[in-house]
Amino acid sequence: MSSVLLTLRSLSAAVAALSMSAAHVAIHAAAPAGEKYPTKPVRLIVPFVAGAGTDITGRTIAQKLTERFDQQVVVDNRPGAAGAIGVDLTAQAVPDGYTLCLISASHAVNSATNPKLPYDLMRDLQPIAQATSLFYVMYVNGTVPVKSVQELVVYAKSNPGKLNFGSSGTGGLQHLAGEMFNHLGGVKMVHVPYKGGAAVITDALSGNIQVGFGTLLSLRVHFKSGRLRGLGVSSDTRQPSAPELPTIAESGLKGYDVDQWYGVITAVKVPRRIVDQLAAGIAEGLKAPDVAKRLQAEGSTPVGGTPDAFGALIKTEIGKWRKLVKEAGLQLH
Repeated sequence: MSSVLLTLRSLSAAVAALSMSAAHVAIHAAAPAGEKYPTKPVRLIVPFVAGAGTDITGRTIAQKLTERFDQQVVVDNRPGAAGAIGVDLTAQAVPDGYTLCLISASHAVNSATNPKLPYDLMRDLQPIAQATSLFYVMYVNGTVPVKSVQELVVYAKSNPGKLNFGSSGTGGLQHLAGEMFNHLGGVKMVHVPYKGGAAVITDALSGNIQVGFGTLLSLRVHFKSGRLRGLGVSSDTRQPSAPELPTIAESGLKGYDVDQWYGVITAVKVPRRIVDQLAAGIAEGLKAPDVAKRLQAEGSTPVGGTPDAFGALIKTEIGKWRKLVKEAGLQLH
């Protein structure tokens, strides 16, 4: 009986999904080779809620592509399943270049750690362009008696099980950032998951957790007050916006590199000429002074680049997180 119910529920969900997208599919016939693109509105799926970092970046890109192509690029928020719902919709869309999707580094983490995803990020989708790069700052509560990454490693080894690190959720990028620190540093901080990065900072301020990873934008005011203390940046190079902070890698954890990047993808069979047009449009839009200013206010660095470069990044990221999960023996699902 339970299997019958599951089957009926699956059929019901499939019918609902088809009915919701029927109109969209009807007007999205694949574009013949050489046809002008775009000739109608383009949908940019953002697989997270409105107002999130991905949403802000997605709307910025959509605005610039609209200006470039003189066709409306409409943001369509499709949150759910840690961003998998929006990506799956993109994978199944008609491959005509009229359905795009903005993904984040968390999608590479999911692809590396979750074998139950309904799509294969490398097989069923293709990269268009990396949009932005965003580093984390590793920080501690101001009462923790350390002032550097090296001192934190020594302190953690001397006090096993006494340090807790928070993240925005199990299996997310902040969680993996902490586990990479544990693995490369040879320490064992205890992971405490929350329902968002803001809650992590709140509990770090109160002392309920001692260590966290967050954006400079959300942390700088607490660094100035002394309630939190920044130790290092998660990127592989130092950051002009935080020149006083060394990289975690140069502080003794060789190979440490965590980047909360965003980028745009589409269905795997979309013609390369369309993908190249979109990549050029995204790169041009990200160079605009108003875009750079807007993204930098959120703590992001515009990137742009080619489809091949973004594809290489995704492949590297999936491999990196898959290796960490295996070597550290992590159980995420």
